[in-house]
This record gives sequence, structure tokens and C-alpha cells, in this order.
Amino acid sequence: MILPIISYGSPILRKECDEFEEGESLKDLVSDMFETMYAASGVGLAGPQIGISKRIFTVDASPFAEPEEGEELDEKLKELKDFKKVFVNPIIENETGSPWPFSEGCLSIPGIREDVERKAVIKISYYDENWNFFEESYSGIAARIIQHEYDHIEGILFTDHLNPLKKRLMKRKLEEISKGKVEVNYKMKFFKK
Repeated sequence: MILPIISYGSPILRKECDEFEEGESLKDLVSDMFETMYAASGVGLAGPQIGISKRIFTVDASPFAEPEEGEELDEKLKELKDFKKVFVNPIIENETGSPWPFSEGCLSIPGIREDVERKAVIKISYYDENWNFFEESYSGIAARIIQHEYDHIEGILFTDHLNPLKKRLMKRKLEEISKGKVEVNYKMKFFKK
């Protein structure tokens, strides 16, 4: 089932999420999250973005695995092609490497993209939707997608990483998004005070 995506301005996007009880059935939720993410052409979706204040997010980096016209599919892109995962009760254990900028956007903040600096490598522990435990390291685009979605379950948005001047310049646009004054081609739920 495709769920509406919660817009910027909603208090749920600013809350640190609660953990799931181990063993809880997540099958329907995970299915709905992937369906919602794909309907909005996203590469990641976190629980709070669909109104669920729980520590879960889905990712699928395959859109980044498409080579530019005339390029070959290299090893880095091949890794992204199969990078489809569910992270339940995740903990980023550490972040290392030099910070690097990349233009990020967010389904909850449509129409805004800005360069965000994030560290290059992460180590994360998490459960999948079947309660199998993993501890893995990721780098590059995969790490960035995870860091972005992880921020959501911590109540942090990508705009929080921007310098004060950039935030001031986009303040009006963010207010318009929170009021629903934005065009999107997917279901959204806007915050009303």
C-alpha cells in the first residue's frame, strides 16, 4: 500500500525514534515502505517519513547504478545495483574517512537539493526485516544513503547540515513546503499548525 509521505514541518520528523521489540512482524510495513519509496522515485525512506516514529528505514541504490551514456558499469556501480536493504533498530558504530560533498534531496522536502558533507565510510549494526543481525561497513553512495536515512530516525534532516546562510535563504521555501504549497507527483501529508 502506498502511504503518504510526511512533509517538512511535521513534529514527527524532529523526534528521535523508538526501537522495535525484537521479533515484531515487519513484513507488511516493509512492503508498504518499499512500495511508497518506489512510487515517489526515492532511494531511501525512513519510518518517520510515513508517520511511524520507529527505528526503521529502507534503501535501494539501484538508480545510482546506471552508468552515464557511453560509460561502462564499473565495480562501484555494480555494488549499488544490488544494494536493496531494510535496516531495523540500526546503530551507526562509527564514521571515518574524509568528508565529501554530494547533492542531497529528501522526499519530505521536495524541490530542494543542496550539497551535504558526510564522512566516506560507516560501520553499522542492524537487524533486517526477519530479525537477522548484521554488522557491516559501507562507503561512498551506499554510506551516504544510510547516513541520510539514519539521520531521519534521529530527528535530523539534511537541511540541518547546511550553513546558517543557506538555511536562511531557503526558509521561505521550507515554510511553503510545510503548508503544502509545492507540486509533487506522489502522495504527501502536509503539516497544519
